[in-house]
Amino acid sequence: MAGVITKRVFFEGSKWQFTLNPGPFNVKEHVLITIFANSGAASVYAIHIISVVKIFYRKEMSFLVALVVVLTTQVLGFGWAGLFRRYLVEPAAMWWPQNLVQVSLFRALHEKEKRPKGGLTRNHFFIIAFICSFSYYVFPGYLFPMLTSLSWICWIFPASVVAHQLGSGLHGLGIGAIGLDWSSISSYLGSPLASPWFATANIAVGFALVVYVITPIGYWLNIYRSRTFPIFSDSLFASSGQEYNIATIIDKHFHLDVEAYEREGPSICVLSLLYTMASALPASLLLSFTCSSSMESKEIWLLSKSAFSEKKMDIHTKLMRRYKQVPEWWFTCILLVNIAATIFTCQYFKDQLQLPWWGVLLACALALFFTLPIGVITATTNQTPALNVITEFIIGYIYPGYPIANILFKVYGYISMKQGITFLQDFKLGHYMKIPPRAMFMAQVVGTIVAALVHLGTAWWLMDTIRDICNRELLPAGSPWTCPGDHVFFDASVIWGLIGPRRIFGDLGQYSAINWFFLVGAIAPFLVWLANKAFPDKEWIRLITMPVLLGATVSMPPATAVNYTSWIIVGFLSGFIAYRYYRGWWSRHNYVLSGALDAWLAFMAVLLYMCLGMKHVSLSWWGEDPDGCPLATCPTAKGVVVEGCPVF
Repeated sequence: MAGVITKRVFFEGSKWQFTLNPGPFNVKEHVLITIFANSGAASVYAIHIISVVKIFYRKEMSFLVALVVVLTTQVLGFGWAGLFRRYLVEPAAMWWPQNLVQVSLFRALHEKEKRPKGGLTRNHFFIIAFICSFSYYVFPGYLFPMLTSLSWICWIFPASVVAHQLGSGLHGLGIGAIGLDWSSISSYLGSPLASPWFATANIAVGFALVVYVITPIGYWLNIYRSRTFPIFSDSLFASSGQEYNIATIIDKHFHLDVEAYEREGPSICVLSLLYTMASALPASLLLSFTCSSSMESKEIWLLSKSAFSEKKMDIHTKLMRRYKQVPEWWFTCILLVNIAATIFTCQYFKDQLQLPWWGVLLACALALFFTLPIGVITATTNQTPALNVITEFIIGYIYPGYPIANILFKVYGYISMKQGITFLQDFKLGHYMKIPPRAMFMAQVVGTIVAALVHLGTAWWLMDTIRDICNRELLPAGSPWTCPGDHVFFDASVIWGLIGPRRIFGDLGQYSAINWFFLVGAIAPFLVWLANKAFPDKEWIRLITMPVLLGATVSMPPATAVNYTSWIIVGFLSGFIAYRYYRGWWSRHNYVLSGALDAWLAFMAVLLYMCLGMKHVSLSWWGEDPDGCPLATCPTAKGVVVEGCPVF
């Protein structure tokens, strides 16, 4: 590229001079481009608010309001990142495992390496894995979708509802189910090749506890009449087992109609697995803070203290100090301007957003409070305990009956914090690769703004042009526009916002016993601490991370059992088998393999959609069904009639 692009210097002799060809493309430019892309690579969470309002509730939201909400939620994270970068970037103990994948990939692509005898260089290995991943994805992505979830128990017992509930990887417990599709494996938990084995083991134990212990016991003992509903679903149900008609309980002011709610029947029931997870989630978040503040308080203090001490700085931090740093006031200005813009928008457009000014401040306070402890967990385990339910729970009790206020509070309280952690991860990547902080800052800011505008414009266009988008009943079979994440977001707005936690999990609801999970969350880290004190020679006890363990199923739904089982298997093969018995191969190729699988998967997915999906070219054969367990969504209670299901 350097040999083709002009070397002309524009505005030569002035302070504005620049050239389009500063020299050969180097690794730092590559990293900066990656950071720019990372800033907008993840989905913009605030888009869910717009889709819920426009598609599910069928209410109006102006483009201007949507634009301000999307921009403020994305950029607000810079403020939290700026406040905590000393604590979560500079200390060597904050190593951010996911960044090692990208560092390995950059080294493989840019460093010259002599090929070992009988082996491959990392660059050669990357190219081979790259091509294989690209070629293979045509099978699960188009020719043979069943590779996404091979639920063999359903094949053996095709007429058994119980067998389908146990074996379905997409709609059941996923016993024996496995996915041979990297997009399915890495879609919700990230790359298992980048996860430390102790974190993978914590996820595995937490998943097994919820899905293979609590859920079967609760379901087949018919606790809360759970057999009236599917064992795993992202829908809301009435006590009859039919899907609940939410429109009947909303008044003309977009508020809960209490009389209609009582008349329709207050027993809005969530499937056993879902309400188990929805209740375990606040506990996991509470214990995340408990664990960070009690068991790890000394460590956090020492790490924070070392960030200010030249004597304890590692080599990366010392080298980075040679660059001109980003002033703290840059982050502070971004933070204050965004908070002010958010308060103004919520007050001026209160009829559309419902959230009062004090709700914005409370959400920001929660994000500020949790960023440090959750950042420590993410930086050391590659897993981020979510704040979504704890934020919904708090505002749902304080301000019930307003669904949009609830999800908006969640986005400002949770997503701004999560976005801040994403920025901190990119800061650490730049830290490892010695990228000038100011150049990195500008790449992140511009990338975030561009991504927000592109995501919003695309989503707005799709909602206006795709007929019956997100409507599963009206969409044709196999349609990619079913919006599983938006359905979960809508359900959450109903449970925690429209109806409110008090009417479901409080003294006015039937699920009040779920609140005991808060106590479990508070006690669990203390038990681990006691076990560590009693058996100090047992190293594995120190690796138990309760926020990760009890928050393991935070992504379910929309994540399914096969996403977890496949992820855990690959994580075991990489983090335990390869790391312990093939350390040389693991150290050279593990992270490079992860990068290669991610890269060409994305290319092939886009290529398949543009060449076949947009032309509505599809295949019709038995391998097209991604699960093959049609009875997994059936209830098992006596007398419940559901279309396509046997009546017991």
